[in-house]
Amino acid sequence: MGKKIVLVTGASSGLGKATAHYLASKGYKVYGTSRHASLPPETTDDDLPIMVRMDVNKTVSVKQAVDFILEQEQRIDIVINNAGWGISGAVEEASIEQTKALFETNYFGTQRVCQAVIPTMRAHKSGYVINISSIGGVLGLPFQGLYSATKFAVEGMTEALRMEVRSFGIHVVLIEPGDFRTSFTDHREKTTHTTTDPAYNKMEQSATSIFEHDERNGTDPETIAHLIEKIISSSNPKLRYRAGSFSQKLVAKMKGVLPDRLVQWILMKYYHLT
Repeated sequence: MGKKIVLVTGASSGLGKATAHYLASKGYKVYGTSRHASLPPETTDDDLPIMVRMDVNKTVSVKQAVDFILEQEQRIDIVINNAGWGISGAVEEASIEQTKALFETNYFGTQRVCQAVIPTMRAHKSGYVINISSIGGVLGLPFQGLYSATKFAVEGMTEALRMEVRSFGIHVVLIEPGDFRTSFTDHREKTTHTTTDPAYNKMEQSATSIFEHDERNGTDPETIAHLIEKIISSSNPKLRYRAGSFSQKLVAKMKGVLPDRLVQWILMKYYHLT
């Protein structure tokens, strides 16, 4: 069959870029996506990710990119749904329009790509779909509640999809990263403030300073790339894998074991909300 064909969305920066370059260096043929790339791609060096234009917010754009790859390769063996962005701020202060935009990329973008690639995987009776969620897809994080909401949606969809396509030889996996050193922090938007009430100001500033510090001092993004290589080398991968600091993985594991009141108290204490 030759090289395995990998599609990585959101591969122009952060976890996606690190993963795309790492897998290309390991002998996979990697197509990375970016809204600012061209279609057809400008370069086709097999030793580097081949960047193609894809806007996961648009069904036509997703289809065009996937169709191009299939024309070149006749198959896609692995897809890594990584494209996404974040919003910080109080739930009360986010506009519905801003929230819809976040869901458009983080959830519907993932669904669009899944729907575009699964038919060819079914035809070949094999494939890996790896959806990048977050620790925030397990825990509702204060002042990142809208981001958590999109990742909770990805979690639910992925759990169901895994069962639906298992008989076709397709493995569906969730990765739940904690804090990693990427440009995600700098690109995060703030909520569109709908009131002038300063009620949340102090708490928001406290929480934001803590999670931004954690991100800027987080884990090396290549850790995710190594994990993905391990997953796609497994004939029977687990449903979910958590990556990041020990403390973040521990708190996520506590949910469902400890009382909700205690888990929320731990989070509020950590973000200085009490």
